[in-house]
Amino acid sequence: MKFSPLLSSATFLSILVAAPAMAHTGHGAATGLQAGLTHPFTGLDHMLAMLAIGVWAAMQKKSQQLSIPFAFLIFLGVGFALAINGAVLPFIEQTIAASVLIGGLIIATTARLPAAISLTLTMLFALAHGQAHGLEAASGSTLLFALGFIGSSAILHFTGMVALATNRWITPRITHYAGLMLAGIGSYLFLAA
Repeated sequence: MKFSPLLSSATFLSILVAAPAMAHTGHGAATGLQAGLTHPFTGLDHMLAMLAIGVWAAMQKKSQQLSIPFAFLIFLGVGFALAINGAVLPFIEQTIAASVLIGGLIIATTARLPAAISLTLTMLFALAHGQAHGLEAASGSTLLFALGFIGSSAILHFTGMVALATNRWITPRITHYAGLMLAGIGSYLFLAA
């Protein structure tokens, strides 16, 4: 696989012009499997955080490579369930922005955190993302909506893992710069939250 600067530039620009995050409260009700499947792809912060979780997981020791994305998906569902049952955690938007910022910093520095810290951060970030989805979900087919966005989140995690695995041979600097870009976007989102 050859590195293409044109393709990389086009991908970067498409990410920058992606629709604003739709998992935030106040953007209308979401319902059904199709809405759930497309939801993680329609917001820059959610899409980048899901990809970052995948890349972050792929950078860790074998034992954490699966535990990080699985923990994220489980607590994504927990956060969703809490929100649709009326339990709303504080600082959801700030935590979502922090997930992009911290994910970017971990990727840029190739940090291998202890399992307890990795899983704690993963669970905290997942709860916030699940809360945002749950607060936007309409009554009705919330289960299908949840299955859809959890499935799409898993696809984005896997995409991040594969992207790192297939591009390691190019240069570690690409991973470093991608992490810095994520951290920069996360900083902007955090200040805007």
